[in-house]
Amino acid sequence: MNADEMKKQAAWAALEYIKGDGIVGVGTGSTVNHFIDALATIKDRIEGAVSSSEASTAKLEANGIKVFDLNDCNEIEVYVDGADESNSLLELIKGGGGALTREKIIAAASKQFVCIADASKLVDILGKFPLPVEVIPMARSYVAREIVKLGGQPVYREGVITDNGNVILDVHGLEIMEPIKLEKTLNDSVGVVTNGLFAMRPADVLLLGSPEGTKTVLAK
Repeated sequence: MNADEMKKQAAWAALEYIKGDGIVGVGTGSTVNHFIDALATIKDRIEGAVSSSEASTAKLEANGIKVFDLNDCNEIEVYVDGADESNSLLELIKGGGGALTREKIIAAASKQFVCIADASKLVDILGKFPLPVEVIPMARSYVAREIVKLGGQPVYREGVITDNGNVILDVHGLEIMEPIKLEKTLNDSVGVVTNGLFAMRPADVLLLGSPEGTKTVLAK
């Protein structure tokens, strides 16, 4: 079983968490694309979705699923999204696809956050995957210098503009022992929109696709 098959397995398993007939929060990325395909099979049971990116919105609408603006919704019951890394506390690194800000907003507005991934994404210490930081364009160099002071090695993600019109710095060389502390510190830097640490609002459930079947991990 390859990585994409494990992603698909986890994505379809997430349908179990869609209990009501309301609006589902939908993330971004290759694993979420499988979830959108799965969600389309029960689209008549739900009212629609709130999407974290233009790419996901396009795929949802192509599958006949109505997409709502978050401002027009009450609290979202369930948000389903992938991750680039997760530790045992279900603190995550996200943003490899560049949608971290909208993902973080929807996660914060949701009662339950179900993370879907292949088994390789569960790690002991966060940081091997470069940590994305979304930055106001004029602050890119300043924020990069501040990140260096924290021990990180920021790399400008060239040619990428987020759906919010900003740029991304990918921070290499970190072993993130205190994710909540680092999340707050980075967000306090002037010019940072947000960073890809989902530690203050971690996932509630992690579904890991594996050759042995989908594994359910709850925060320790």
